[in-house]
Amino acid sequence: MLKQRLITALILLPLALYCVFGLALEWFAVAITVVMLGAAWEWSPIMGLRRPLSKALYTASVGAALVALQWCLPLTEIWQDKQLNPIYFWILVSGAIWWAIAIILVLNYPNSRRLWARTRSIAGVFGYLTLIPAAAGMFAVRSLDYANEPLFGGFVLLFILLLVWAADVGAYFAGVRYGRNKLMPAVSPGKTMEGLCGGIALAFVVMMVVAQWVQVPAEQYSGFYFTGLLTVVVSVFGDLTESMFKRCAGVKDSGSLLPGHGGLLDRIDSLTAALPVFTLAYLWLLL
Repeated sequence: MLKQRLITALILLPLALYCVFGLALEWFAVAITVVMLGAAWEWSPIMGLRRPLSKALYTASVGAALVALQWCLPLTEIWQDKQLNPIYFWILVSGAIWWAIAIILVLNYPNSRRLWARTRSIAGVFGYLTLIPAAAGMFAVRSLDYANEPLFGGFVLLFILLLVWAADVGAYFAGVRYGRNKLMPAVSPGKTMEGLCGGIALAFVVMMVVAQWVQVPAEQYSGFYFTGLLTVVVSVFGDLTESMFKRCAGVKDSGSLLPGHGGLLDRIDSLTAALPVFTLAYLWLLL
């Protein structure tokens, strides 16, 4: 399993970096939309959809929402004078509110499953709130200061990716080596408190390195580290939330596209939570 994870990661890493830095903004949006379509397809069994037509319709609805968002507001117009367009702002706020609710649902599982387990439409709405604000956050971050510094948003996005990857890698190896106390056994039996601490510790190292590398001003230290730590903690609950829904639906992996990692949704579950929260925190604390 570890060998498969490493091989898949070595393939995905340069592909992800190319999408972030090598694609023009419009093509970057196309690539992210395709990824979200794949994630929506994988979400449909979680909400109880089994027939290909039903899954395709749900996937198409997510795609239509993302295309409409890009059609109504081109990515070059998301930011105006360092102000986030109100459409994007409220999409991200809705995403942040959803993740606050999701954390409560995870902490109260399995009792909370009664709120959605028997109603497909509720789980479908949860899918919209997971995927669409995440895509909006990705678009907003990548387009930061694009007119003056086309790669600036790419480096900010890379920082988010590094935080999430560090939290994942640190949690995996710390959990394997030191894991004794289960984090949330009813949701994800494999995760441990020691793994959580290892993930946060490695992500904090990434933050320190980046802070020194880009010379974050001293007056922004508190906002910088708070934004980073908040992003990491929320990303953990992004992973746990997907695990909760999969467990409730009797699904082990969201898909089999990525050997050793499962499906697309399994790979981006932490990011779906991290992106809207980071973007709002960046807007309020660092911009």
